[in-house]
Parts: sequence; structure tokens; C-alpha cells
Amino acid sequence: MPHKPSCAARIRATAATSSWTLDRTVAAIVECCGVSRLRAHRLARGWTLRHAVDELRRLCARDGIPQPGVDEDQLAAWEKGRMPRGGTMDLLCRLYETDAQGLGLAGAYHPDTQALPPARPAPLQQASPGPTALGLADPVNEAIEAYRRALDSTLASTTASATHLEVLDEQVMDLRRVYISASPAEMLLRLLRTLEEVRLLASDRQPATVQVRLSEMIAVLATLVADALMKLGRLDQARMWYGTARAAADDAGGIELRSRVRVQAAMLPYYYGPLERAAGLARDARLLNRGRATSTGAFAAAAEARALARLGDGEAARTAISQALDLFERAPAGPDDDAWAFPRRRLLLYLSGAFTALGEVQEALRVQQEALALYPDRTGIDPALLRLEEAMCMVHQRSAEEACQLASSTYLEVPEELRTEILGVRTMEVIRILPVKVRETRAARQLGELLALPASRM
Repeated sequence: MPHKPSCAARIRATAATSSWTLDRTVAAIVECCGVSRLRAHRLARGWTLRHAVDELRRLCARDGIPQPGVDEDQLAAWEKGRMPRGGTMDLLCRLYETDAQGLGLAGAYHPDTQALPPARPAPLQQASPGPTALGLADPVNEAIEAYRRALDSTLASTTASATHLEVLDEQVMDLRRVYISASPAEMLLRLLRTLEEVRLLASDRQPATVQVRLSEMIAVLATLVADALMKLGRLDQARMWYGTARAAADDAGGIELRSRVRVQAAMLPYYYGPLERAAGLARDARLLNRGRATSTGAFAAAAEARALARLGDGEAARTAISQALDLFERAPAGPDDDAWAFPRRRLLLYLSGAFTALGEVQEALRVQQEALALYPDRTGIDPALLRLEEAMCMVHQRSAEEACQLASSTYLEVPEELRTEILGVRTMEVIRILPVKVRETRAARQLGELLALPASRM
């Protein structure tokens, strides 16, 4: 069984008084304490798991490397034998200032076995060390050295310069800003052009840290592509693109990104069904967030709340609403002009959906008015969704005719290029919740006829 940390502490004390090198201290801890080399490197420095994770994050901040989604549980699992991803392995090598072999993550060395034939012995008498004495004339050693040089060359090769990556980051950020106001059809072409450039770089062999950044870009861009396709009603394609985004996020490995992609993907089943799938994806995102005060955590809780409300689970929905509000208030404030952010107006949009489905009309109307005040021109898809939910509240208040009139005017006021399938689905929801006898009124029939008209005749 591995020894307690106190044993490693005694070895560190001996190392300090005897002026041992760090490598010798690591080797002594491995031999005495029966732990992995990865754990021995941490113990040789006297670090706790928490300290090691903090040091890793400080290193990334100092060198401008994207923060990894590493916590104490994951580091402990790697120390017990689970293999980290390539990008994380590179960061661990940087942290402990050694290579993968030194961390025990690239094979194991056993002094009592020899995987390769022994090198040819040098002559007993030799005035100066010739090629044979150095091992260079041995075919086996020559092959080993040539293979090592080839690996070094592969690890150092890259087709993505730091400047190129910065330019791509800027392009992705610009697309995130434009996405808020541009039409989904327009954004599809722009997103795909940048995505193809990132894909070509990712298809070449890149250093692990570069590959992680490229996977992060793919995850963000693929999510926005899926969102645009969803708004256009191209559901099968949207579903597949959300799957691609999740695969890219999982490849990048960051918990924040993995959680964000899943909660974004929950929008598709929320609007188009099944609702159980929407609640499941939002719950997965919330659990990945682990209760941290982040905008993504608030996003996940709010998305789960409105899905649960529509499923009729009022108690769980209210619990999720409370959690969303708590996380949002404690999370750092994010930008308002970023499609990847979760500003207050989006939180209120999700709460509006939850309160409307719960039948809590006064609370729903309150958050709707607060949210609409945060959209100065009140144009676009999100303000229209808020006003359609206001119409649903009117149905609950038994003002069916006014509800149909509000839904009709809301639908028509949205610019044609933004009048997408998702608005049609929510407008139909207004008709669906009308009492059966009210659906035959003139206002209800006109609303239905409006949705049936081709866009060119509106």
C-alpha cells in the first residue's frame, strides 16, 4: 500500500540536509512510498493536491495558455494511474519541469528487464572514446537515437504560428459579437468560412496546447452553426452539429466549455422536443459545473428550470430558479455584446419561460418587462420570444383575444430575415394553450392563418 504523505516528508527532509537533486528525491519517494512518479513529483515539492492545481493555473495564466479544466479529483485520479489527455499531459510536464517519461506517463522502466538487446560492449583498451564506445556504431542504438530525433521533430512541428492563432481568436470573437444581431442565414456562411480555416489547421499535427485551442474554437463555432440551423428549422442538421460541438468540447477537455456546449444544445429539444432531453442536457451541464459561481452554471440552472416547468415539475423548477439566481448574482459579470455570454437579459428570458409555464403570471410579466427594457430597440428574436410569452400570460389571464392580437403583431414586427422557424413554433404555442372554444374566434383564426402564409405574402 502507498505510504502516508508523512513518509514523503521525511524523505524531503533527508534530501534537504543531503543536498539531493529533485530527481533523486522523486526516485526515493517512488521506491520507498510505492506511489506513481506523477504523485512523487508533487510530494517531492511538498505540495497538496489543491496547491498543485493552483500552481498549474498560475502557470497557464503566466504563459497565456487557456485554463485547463483540472481539479483535485482529476489530478488524484491521474496520480493513481488514469491517463490524462495529451494537452493536459503537456501542462503537467511544464508544471513539474520534466517530460512524460519522467512523470511515468509514457511507459515504465524496470531495471530487471531489457526490452531491447544490450549494446555491444566497448573494447577493454582504447586510448580515446571512439564511436563504438559511445554506442553510435551499434545499429540498435543508432535506430533508437534516430527514432528519438524523429519524435522530437514531430513534437516541435506546427503549422499554426502564435500570430495565426491570435488572428483566429479575434475572428471567432468578432463572429460571437455579430451573431447577436445578424440573421441566422447570413451567419451560417461566415461561421463556416472561419470553421474551415480552423479545421485545416487542426487536421495537421500540432503541439498539444495548440490543438486544445483549436478544439475550443471548433466547439464554439460548431455550437453557433447548430444554433443558426435550429433557428432556421433545419433540425436534423442542428442536432448533428450540436453533437460535433460536444465532441470538440470534450476533446479540448475544459469543464466550463463542456458545460456551456451542453446547455446550448438543450435549446433544440426545449423548443422542438422532447422536453425530457432538454432537462437532461441542462442537468448534465449543471452537474459538470459543480455548483461554481459562473455564468455557465447560472445558464444551466435556468435552462433546467424552464424545461422542468414545462414538464410540470413545479417544485424542482422553483429550486432550479433559486439556484440560477444565486449563481448569477455571485458570478463575475460578463459582456452584453457576446453571443457566447449569459447576460442578465438572457437570464430573464429563461426565467420568463419558467414562470410562464408554471402559471405564475405576475412574476412572469415582471421579468418580461425588466428583460425588454434591456433591449433598447426591442427588435430581434429574443424580444419577440419575450412578447410571445407575454401573450401566453394573457391567455392564463383569460384575455384570449388580446393574446392573439399581441402574438400577431409581434410576429409581423420581426424583420423577415429574422422571422425564423423558432418564432413560428412559439407563436403556435399561443394557439395551443387557448381554450378549445376560443380557438374558433376570429382573432385565433387570423393568427393561425398568418402562420400559414408564405413569408413573401405577409
